[in-house]
Amino acid sequence: MKRIVLPILSLLMLSCGDDPLPKPKGYLRLEYPKADYEKAEIPLPFSFDKNKLAAPITSVKSSANTNGVDVKYPALKATIYLTYKEVKNGNLDSLLRDTQNLTQKHTLKAAEISQGEFLNAENRVYGMLYEIGGDAASQSQFYVTDSINHFLSGSLYFYAKPNYDSIYPASEYLKKDIKRIMESVRWKE
Repeated sequence: MKRIVLPILSLLMLSCGDDPLPKPKGYLRLEYPKADYEKAEIPLPFSFDKNKLAAPITSVKSSANTNGVDVKYPALKATIYLTYKEVKNGNLDSLLRDTQNLTQKHTLKAAEISQGEFLNAENRVYGMLYEIGGDAASQSQFYVTDSINHFLSGSLYFYAKPNYDSIYPASEYLKKDIKRIMESVRWKE
């Protein structure tokens, strides 16, 4: 009798309980501090406002016709790469084409690429902002120029494998910084 009662009791005790339910996916909610900007004075023919969340700009990269500055965001594991080239000998069309081609290279992985025109006639700053959706390597690219002497292009990259859902909050935060950079560019004469 013990042989029958013990297994039945064990079976009844183990079988009592709620049916298992799958847990819904949870996503981390990321909140970033309100942006506070300061003027970035660099030894190049332009200046701009940078977010204080970004690391201090410590070096300027230079080559024959190109100069660059990296605006690094260690907390977000991202960098906005700025590249400056002088407009001369009618090379503006070539500079624009190169920048647009770089953006178009992301179409293989991008879900969408939207563009927004930027005009600041008072300070002679004209440009375009490309917002890239999907698992592309860069989430934003842009350029600004005065069409006569100066050309500045920029790209946003993260130090992570592209996963649009994961980097979306940081990407949206940094797009505001990119827009601020575009709005605050001032050419030095």
